[in-house]
Amino acid sequence: MKKEKNSFNYYKVFKPFGMLSQFTVEGNHQSLASLKKFPEDVYPVGRLDHDTEGLLLLTNNTSVNHLLLDPKFERKKTYWVQIEGEMNEDAMQQLQKGVVINLKGTMHQTKPTQVKNISSPKIPERNPSVNYLKHPVNSWIELTITEGKNRQVRKMTAKVGHPTLRLIRCAIEAISIEGMKSGEVVEMNEEDFFTLLQLRKESLKK
Repeated sequence: MKKEKNSFNYYKVFKPFGMLSQFTVEGNHQSLASLKKFPEDVYPVGRLDHDTEGLLLLTNNTSVNHLLLDPKFERKKTYWVQIEGEMNEDAMQQLQKGVVINLKGTMHQTKPTQVKNISSPKIPERNPSVNYLKHPVNSWIELTITEGKNRQVRKMTAKVGHPTLRLIRCAIEAISIEGMKSGEVVEMNEEDFFTLLQLRKESLKK
């Protein structure tokens, strides 16, 4: 179907481990350009660190950026987190209430979060895989935050004594990687994109 003039593109990507959230290659890291030939004006909304996997949104509708990235809107971002050890109720309550983490020398109190223990997600093992000889006791939690500070989830789990071994962003609001494979790209229609993210078109910057 031919795309209407002046219409926008919307994509969800399952970013693999080790890949940069950009189109230019740096060092030994692959870029998003290796996944698909995107339109030249399409860029990621936000980012994931190279060692974090999972959901990344891309679009050429720059007007939605502030609605997704501005902290005041408190968009829910959900992660599957493989941690060292098994998290007990006390550690979970600390995360739920918020913990103090170090952000490049500035101490930051995280906002309340949702956290629960989960079974291992039905996804392929990471490449390279977690070193299970070094970390024989490990488990998974699901963590939902409304912030996006630098390496926030990793710092939060470390703060309560459970360093992160593998980190996967599985959802932003109601857009998820369910049914997707690592490296897969899915183009979305505008109506679904806005509805699942709970974005209001009338709120877009003109």
